[in-house]
Amino acid sequence: MSYLKLPLEKYIDDASSENPTPGGGSVSALVGALGTTMASMSANFTIGKKKFEDVEAEVKEILAKCDRARNELLNLMEDDIKSYGKLSEAYGLPKSTDDEKKKRTETIQDALKDAMGAPLKTVRCCLAILKEIRRLADIANPNLISDVGVAALFTNAALLGGKLNVDINLSFLKDHALVQEVNNEVTEAETKSNDLLNDTMQVVNSKIKK
Repeated sequence: MSYLKLPLEKYIDDASSENPTPGGGSVSALVGALGTTMASMSANFTIGKKKFEDVEAEVKEILAKCDRARNELLNLMEDDIKSYGKLSEAYGLPKSTDDEKKKRTETIQDALKDAMGAPLKTVRCCLAILKEIRRLADIANPNLISDVGVAALFTNAALLGGKLNVDINLSFLKDHALVQEVNNEVTEAETKSNDLLNDTMQVVNSKIKK
């Protein structure tokens, strides 16, 4: 089942139910995709306007990046659901004998790494787009500046949500080198994301108050 082909109401109902999926990783990716829509809107309202022709080429590049990121995040929304299913199956493996316990442990560890994949990619994708949104705050049509702000808020929230879902998987992983490596990456991404959000919102608020 692909939620991309179903009514939004179905996704929301399932996410709020007792079903294990869609969960936080999937929802975070969706929030990130929604964030890119507002970035794309502000870009589209800038392109083709004579007043902004000096930045049109740059805005078109940003628009293309936002559109690609949106497709990636929507796919990650689905991927997170699939990976959780594999992890759930791994925890359900038999553990009566030593061999079964060993196989179960190894399968769970592999599934945890897989489950970490989608939220980690969400973090990376959102950080990249936040940089583009920061630039849009400076050069996009100021009539759309509140939409740029919404884009920044949603994309930052998606990154932080993705990080939480990386963190929970890291807490069960036994590969200490991998845990340290990924933890360093997402911690740095969180700092950069918050800095970009703050910088963007300062510009947004200053333009709104003019």
